[in-house]
Formats: sequence, structure tokens, C-alpha cells
Amino acid sequence: MLPGKAQSTAPLGPVYIVQEGDSLWDIAYRFHVSQTELAAINGIVDANQISIGQALTIPGLEGISGVLTTQNVPYGETLQSLSLRYQIAQQALKKLNHITSPSELYAGFSLVVPQNDISPALGKRVSLHPGESLLELAIINQTNPWTLLSMNDQASSSGLLPGEVLRAPGEDDGIAGALPPAITSVDITGLIQGQTAEIEVRGQAILGMSGGLMDHTLNFFSDDENGYIALQGVHAMAEAGLYPLSIQGSTSDGSTINYAQMVVVKAGDFAYDRSLPVDPATLDPETNRVENELWAASSSPVTPEKMWDGALYLPVDPVFAQCYSSKFGNRRSYNGGEYLYFHTGLDLCGQIGDPIYAAAPGTVVFAEPLTVRGNATMIDHGWGVFTAYMHQSEILVSKGDHVEEGQLIGKVGNTGRVEGPHLHFEVIVGGIQVDPLAWLDQEYPLTLDDHSPP
Repeated sequence: MLPGKAQSTAPLGPVYIVQEGDSLWDIAYRFHVSQTELAAINGIVDANQISIGQALTIPGLEGISGVLTTQNVPYGETLQSLSLRYQIAQQALKKLNHITSPSELYAGFSLVVPQNDISPALGKRVSLHPGESLLELAIINQTNPWTLLSMNDQASSSGLLPGEVLRAPGEDDGIAGALPPAITSVDITGLIQGQTAEIEVRGQAILGMSGGLMDHTLNFFSDDENGYIALQGVHAMAEAGLYPLSIQGSTSDGSTINYAQMVVVKAGDFAYDRSLPVDPATLDPETNRVENELWAASSSPVTPEKMWDGALYLPVDPVFAQCYSSKFGNRRSYNGGEYLYFHTGLDLCGQIGDPIYAAAPGTVVFAEPLTVRGNATMIDHGWGVFTAYMHQSEILVSKGDHVEEGQLIGKVGNTGRVEGPHLHFEVIVGGIQVDPLAWLDQEYPLTLDDHSPP
């Protein structure tokens, strides 16, 4: 990128000031325009020849002027709340962002807004309860209906709905404007194919939380008096794109929490294994169906006690710590067939008879021989988190046993659908297999400092 240079002519419309690290493609993507249009209106021949500090005219925004910037939309904002936050009319916001439907404002959306160094004080969040009038809400908050209407850019109360979040005189907490007043933050991480999504909701006097993501029920558990956390696996073969994330709950004063918004699930990065020669009997569709249903049923109960602490323990001898014959998510073909499968776990090196250890404390919920998985063990660690150990030569625990981290539970083998001896190690979260390497490398739930916008 070149040093900045002055523009010789006045811009034709709203402009964006090029920042360090920007590329023409990045800018076009963030402003929802094509790179070709952006280059043409700015007379750019070489996409690499843009300069820090250069003012680029953004096409397709006739009638709008000024300097523009972009902000990622956090979970909990609507067109109405964003209009108030950035002090711009909803129609202008729609035009700036080419929005035709409110559902397009998903969490993580790159929102185009006028640059403003002064953030307005919006007031405190209040909620209109069912059966409550605007006058009653005003009295409770020691103000009047006209002030509430003015603060929320409303011409009348006729369009206000029960449960709608409004602003009232008081301290602005800086929280996303459409989240119910009881919530102080919603942090979301891990929305990537094959990873563990973590949803953390914090607030005041919340009695319970529930929710849903990608057609899965979210199981929330209290981490302390003001926080709830749900862990949910994202399927490695799920289509990247937009999915609804909903949260529901109740508070000690009898009010309810109910909010939903689209979130982005990003694509993972998976390799293709060579086509593996295996026993054709292990590919029988009916055998696989029955076994998969049994496997899913074993990992479906949700135990409220969290039994693990820290990153998972390596389930094989440390000498094999970096020895993987196949990683999670790799696309799979068998006996020269199509790539219709994915690798549901991590294959750790080992020889027949080598020890297998429990990755964390828990309760054994499955310990039997299977056709595809061979001699298999599954352990429940609570909160909907399970680990599984397959292809063993010998199972050394029984269903119902409590095991401790590092306890000997079996021996490496080559039973089931295998090409040779190894340990197939799975981590299952919310009924979905996720990348075991992530759980071996870091602690779940993540600490608050590790959270980042979706």
C-alpha cells in the first residue's frame, strides 16, 4: 500500500478513508459493492495501488454524503436500535447497507454507518410488558410518554409491541439495544464447521436460560450467580451460512427473556484423505444406521454436573502426542467410492495393546463391541460433553463405572472399520462430533477474555 495522496477532485458521493491493512477487495466486501464498481468510480486501474488515507467514493449511494465507516453488528441489535445508536434514519440505514429485510441484519453483518466520533447517550433499556401501556412504563421510569416516544424516534405508541425494548432516561449501559434489560452481555464463539460453539449470557437476576442453534436445543448451565453458558457442536458437514440463534429465560421479577437473531456459521478447512480400503461389511447402510442411532442415543442425555476441568488429557502415551494418522473433519472415501463421509474424530497412533486413558473424569455410558466402531467406550463428562474411544483390542471398563482423568480404560486395537491399529478419539458436544484437537489444546468453556465478536 502506498502513502496517502490528496484527491484532485471533489468526491461524487460518500467516501471511505483507506486504513492500514485495507485492500480494495476488503473494502468492496465490507460496503456490499463489487470491486469492479469500486475501482471504476475511483479511477483505479491496479487494485494494489490504493493508499493509506486515500478517500474512496462508495458507489450506489447517491444523495448521501460524508465519511463512512463500517461496524460489525453485535448479537442483540435491530434496525431500530442501530438507527438510535448511530443517529441515522432507518431508511438511510437501509439504503447505505442495501437492506431489503430486517433478517439481513445478522450478528457479524458489516454495517455501513456515517463516521461519528461522538457516541450519543441513549439512556437505559426498558421493556414494555404485556398489558402495560406506554403511560405506565413512563410512570415507572419517572418520565412521560412523550419523552419515551422522542427518545425512541417513535411518532406514536400504536406501533409499539409487548416485549419491545425501548430507551428511557437513565445511564446508558452500552449493551446492544434490542436485548432485554435483564441481560448485560451475550458472547458467542466457535461458529465454525466442526468446532464447539459457546454461548455465554450474563445478566442480573436471571433464573434460567434455554435456547436453540441450528435446530439444536441449547442447554445452558450457570457458571456463577450472573452467568449462563451453553456448549454446542457445529456439524463438520453443515452448510456455511446463516442460522437462527435464540435465547429464552426468566427473571426474579417475573419478566421473560426472548430474543432471536441470525448468526454466521463459517466454513472450516478440511483435507481429503486417500480412499481407504476397508471391510465391505462395515459399509452396510443398515448396519451403519442402527449403530449411528445407538451412538446418538448414548450421547444424548445431558448431565447437569460439569466433571472436567481444564483441557482434556491426552488419551494415549505422550510419545504419540503429535502423531495423527488422520485428523478430524477430513473428507472420506472408502474402497474407491465417492467422498460422502467425514472423519468424526482424531486418529492417534499406537500399536495393539498400547494403553488408552480417560481424557477427563466422568461416567462410562457405553462399553461394547460394534461392527463399525469396533470395541468402543463412551464417557459422559457432564453438560452434554462426551468423549469416545474406538477400535480397541480390549475394553477395561463397564457401563456405569466412574473414571478419573488419566485412568487406564482400554487398549489400542484394530477392531471395526480400520486399516490398521490406532485409537479413534471423539469429542461429542450437544450430540455433535467436534474437533478433539481444540479440546486437547485449550480449556472449555473459554474464559471471558477469550471471547471475540462472531
